[in-house]
Amino acid sequence: ASSREPDVNGFGSSALLHLFSHIEFIKQQMARDSVQFVRFESIDLHGVSRSKNVPSRFFHEKAIHGVAMPRSYLELTLNPKDNELDYINATNFNCDIILNPDLSTFRILPWTEQTARVICDSFTVLGNPLMTSPRHIAKKQLSQLQDNGFSLHSAFSYEFCIYGITEVVNSKTISFPAATILNNHDQTFIQELIEGMYYAGANIESFSSSSGPGQMEITFHPVFGIDAADSAFTFRTGIKEVAKKYNYVASFFSESGFYNSGALSHSLWDLNGQKNLFSAGYGVEELSDIGKNWLSGLLAHTAAISCLMAPTTSCRKPYSKYSKESKETVNAKWAYNDNSSAFNVKCHGAKGTLIENKLSSATANPYLVLAATIAAGLDGIKRGLRYDDMLEEENHTTDLKHSSVPLKLEDALVALEKDSCIKEALGETFVRYFIAMKHYELETEEMDSERNKCLGYFI
Repeated sequence: ASSREPDVNGFGSSALLHLFSHIEFIKQQMARDSVQFVRFESIDLHGVSRSKNVPSRFFHEKAIHGVAMPRSYLELTLNPKDNELDYINATNFNCDIILNPDLSTFRILPWTEQTARVICDSFTVLGNPLMTSPRHIAKKQLSQLQDNGFSLHSAFSYEFCIYGITEVVNSKTISFPAATILNNHDQTFIQELIEGMYYAGANIESFSSSSGPGQMEITFHPVFGIDAADSAFTFRTGIKEVAKKYNYVASFFSESGFYNSGALSHSLWDLNGQKNLFSAGYGVEELSDIGKNWLSGLLAHTAAISCLMAPTTSCRKPYSKYSKESKETVNAKWAYNDNSSAFNVKCHGAKGTLIENKLSSATANPYLVLAATIAAGLDGIKRGLRYDDMLEEENHTTDLKHSSVPLKLEDALVALEKDSCIKEALGETFVRYFIAMKHYELETEEMDSERNKCLGYFI
């Protein structure tokens, strides 16, 4: 095989043999389960799945050479006709990128007949990683952690709403809650969801009703590395597909005055995954010194990372209820075992000491949440930051205070632009595109606000 295709992606012969054996193993699995289509799936900047379905007979070819997709689908590159930004030009808008499958993520989808999916990484046609790819950015930050002798153990928790199919009442489109505070509203739906997600690669640890009408909460089992974001990505698409089978609508969209959170619980471990480096000792309600450095990094970069954690105006509105002291910003608090704080430190339970990053909303891109959390925390460790010292520094600076969260998305974008550490970690190319995209959304928000509530893309 390697002699027939010696130039495939520049692989060496041993890597090629491994690739072909992996492909053959998957093809046998597909034949055994009568898989007819494979969904080559990637994530756009909003955290929404973009995919191409390929008949199974073409899987071998596409697994090697990738699948082409217009660049604008993933980057959400603005049409040059719609803006005057000279660096987002027609060439970028119209060109192709290549989706290269990560074969380790191949799964057969239990809720869709004869269909499998595989998560892909995005590359240019010349074989370079797409610098705006959220998964690439997250993997790069995980690699930075590894280079410093650490690994991340993490899991997302999501709140979302289950609605019945929308009805028109007095010419208005209304979505009625399909679930109440009772957890056993539709046990068949819940069972298929949890079992199906497990086989699709998203291991749900718990599922419960939450506080709002139709609002539910799920928590994933924590894992090391990129799998935490992959699980969240799988769930975000899968929940909508399973719900549709039962004539429900699953929504992550944050309405005014209502909020779906997307917390990232995480802890830092050694490279071998043997020791929790946040833990100061069994039964002790205190972070280790490394844990304090990490937390201080999160606090120091709160303003900048907040626009990645809460990327729409509606999902930032809950911040304002804590803003009695200021109309422009609110301080992100941290505490031990306090679910109302932005960074909740938990020292109880079987998983050991961890930090819940509760700045994030359910609409945020999970790969960007993971990447931004690592970038901020790792900077805290590298610089040996301590929140006590940071409080003293605040008296000598005119910039945004440490741990300040801008209530306006525009101000958070300015903070991201000014934060050289986060900018360098995530890449200037990505930051430039992200800020341009968000400014364009802010400019068109009023005309889109009503329409977007009914669009599946935005919920």
